[in-house]
Amino acid sequence: MRKVAIYGKGGIGKSTTTQNTVAGLAEMGRKVMVVGCDPKADSTRLLLGGLAQKSVLDTLREEGEDVELDDIRKQSFGGSWSVESGGPEPGVGCAGRGIITSINMLEALGAYEESEGLDYAFYDVLGDVVCGGFAMPIRDGKAEEIYIVCSGEMMAMYAANNICKGIMKYAQSGGVRLGGLICNSRNVDNEKEMIEELARRLGTQMIYFVPRDNDVQRAEINRKTVIEWNGECNQADEYRGLAKAIDENESFVIPTPLEIEELESLLLEFGLLEDA
Repeated sequence: MRKVAIYGKGGIGKSTTTQNTVAGLAEMGRKVMVVGCDPKADSTRLLLGGLAQKSVLDTLREEGEDVELDDIRKQSFGGSWSVESGGPEPGVGCAGRGIITSINMLEALGAYEESEGLDYAFYDVLGDVVCGGFAMPIRDGKAEEIYIVCSGEMMAMYAANNICKGIMKYAQSGGVRLGGLICNSRNVDNEKEMIEELARRLGTQMIYFVPRDNDVQRAEINRKTVIEWNGECNQADEYRGLAKAIDENESFVIPTPLEIEELESLLLEFGLLEDA
């Protein structure tokens, strides 16, 4: 089973990218479990047709420790499985604890065992590597392949570089590796070339360029992945291409994060910063 975590700047489209990629993998016949690691518990709604799923933490709060796998894991699009970690009450506690609790519970309930026949476990992780809970998938070896969703926007590139620092830190003591950058386009000038250059300097690849298309929003309004909503549209083929690229990927590296001066030099080169 391949254990994959999707990281990236908040608001960059990690959940949308993850769910549409999983739909592509499911269409290929891969068996996938998605673990949403965002307290908002919205990482699987497109795969579930917009249905609200009770999170692991909510289930524990309401039902106590006597929980079965079917209480926290739901069948979703294409035979995939969906889990939402959830989080604490607003203003109380650390959201990262939901990730720790969920992964430990899934392990205890046998969700990852060979009998389940999983090809992939995907972790859709909130924002940057900001605390131990959010870093858990890479810190504790729960995820071995990391993909960073970014764009040609300055802060998305800063976040990608920062995440690479976290991967490098934990790669020294474990098997976590970077599989590549996924460019979720924002129609920035020279965006594809810029992310390809960022990937090169980080020692990795831009594994796929996802063009910006309003069909993504149309599918979301209909509470579906693009592939389920309209499998004939161009954007559905883009997500199939991304799923195929990940499925066939064999390039996994320990990244070499850029110093801030080098990153700013790259931004200057492509016109995102003005020279003082």
